[in-house]
Amino acid sequence: MEREADGAVVARLWEGDLSALGILYDRYGTLVYGIAMKGFHRVTEAEDLTQEVFLSLMRTRSYDPCRGSLASYLTTLTRSRVIDRLRAQSTQHKYLNQWRHNQSGVDSATPMKHITQQEQRAIVRQALTTLKAQQREVLELSYYEGQSQRDIAERLGVPLGTVKSWARRGLLQLRKQLDVLREDLS
Repeated sequence: MEREADGAVVARLWEGDLSALGILYDRYGTLVYGIAMKGFHRVTEAEDLTQEVFLSLMRTRSYDPCRGSLASYLTTLTRSRVIDRLRAQSTQHKYLNQWRHNQSGVDSATPMKHITQQEQRAIVRQALTTLKAQQREVLELSYYEGQSQRDIAERLGVPLGTVKSWARRGLLQLRKQLDVLREDLS
C-alpha cells in the first residue's frame, strides 16, 4: 500500500477528518516530542507542547506543502513554541523572584508604604482604562497572565505583528497616561 502524501493528509484534516490527525501524529509525533524534550527536559511540558503543535496544525491551516516538507514545518513550529514558552517562563520567574524579594520586606513595611503601593496599583489600573480595548487586552494577557505574544495572537486570532503593534502602542500610551497622572499628583 502506497503512503499518502503529507499534503493530502493535512488537507483531509482541514476538511474535518480526524483520522488524518492520527496519521500525522503517528508520522511526526516522535519528532515533535523529541524537540520539545530537548527544550524543556520535562515530560509533561513536552507532552503538552506536542499536543499544542498538532492542534495548531489542525486549527491554523498555516502549513503550505509548496513551501517545504511537513517535517520542516513542524520542526520550526515546535522550536518556536519551545522558545516562546521558555521566554514566558523566564519572565514569570523574574517577576516571581522580584515579588518574593519585595514580599520579604512586607512585614517591615510601614502602613504608609503599603498605602502608596495600593495607590500606585490604582493609578496603573486607571491608566489601563484609557487604552484601546485591544491594547489593554494584549497588555493584561502579557503581564497579568504571562502569555507570550505568539500565544496571545493565537488566542485572539490575529497576526503576531498586530499583537506586537498593539502591545507597543499600548505601552507608549500607558507611559503617557502615567506621566500625566504623576504630574497631576505632584
